Amino acid sequence: MAPSHRLLVVDDDVRLSRLVCDYFTREGFEVAVVHHGSEAVPTALRTRPDLILLDVMLPGEDGLSICKRLRAEGLTTPILMLTARGDEIDQVVGLELGADDYVAKPASPRLLLARVRALLRRKGEAAPPADTTRSAGPLHADAATRQVLLEGAPVPLTTAEFDLLWALVGKAGEPVSREMLVRELRGIAYDGVDRSIDVRVSQLRRKLKRSAAVKIRTIRSVGYQLVCLEDDE
Repeated sequence: MAPSHRLLVVDDDVRLSRLVCDYFTREGFEVAVVHHGSEAVPTALRTRPDLILLDVMLPGEDGLSICKRLRAEGLTTPILMLTARGDEIDQVVGLELGADDYVAKPASPRLLLARVRALLRRKGEAAPPADTTRSAGPLHADAATRQVLLEGAPVPLTTAEFDLLWALVGKAGEPVSREMLVRELRGIAYDGVDRSIDVRVSQLRRKLKRSAAVKIRTIRSVGYQLVCLEDDE
């Protein structure tokens, strides 16, 4: 039997936490739960879970602060944030701070399970794709190690950032629609207002800005295009 995944649930809603814990345990996960924000960072750093389910509203320390601190500590574990329904600010800020995805509350355990499994697959728990390396000019991405080199120097990326870059490099020079990126990276249909891809593109641009050769262009009313400027000359 394959080893179970370890899930850390950080939520002060005792009833919901118990429901999620019971559901994921039946699905073969090892689940740990903390209800107070101050416990989240030390618990995550000590136990190194495979994924963290993190509520935004918590006593002691809020989820956005926790996410920021975990990323500052170098923890690359996927983080799925639970936000208030329709609270776009928390969703966008969470992504900017390094969260990999978000789900609006209330969310059914079945929906959470689907999102958790999608994140774990994208993390590389499943077999890597047939083309394990992709390049665009001085940019090189390796799906087996999930490492990126730009002009020979490593570029630290979160799980979600790597997945987006991998998709763009695979279509280098071609416009890639938001619809395709949302469907491929989040596993849901694009609703016309989802900003998760835009936020991640902004993050990638900041991390790639040291090179003048590789850029991510915005294609109006379509999506994005990764270009190697030396190829345009």
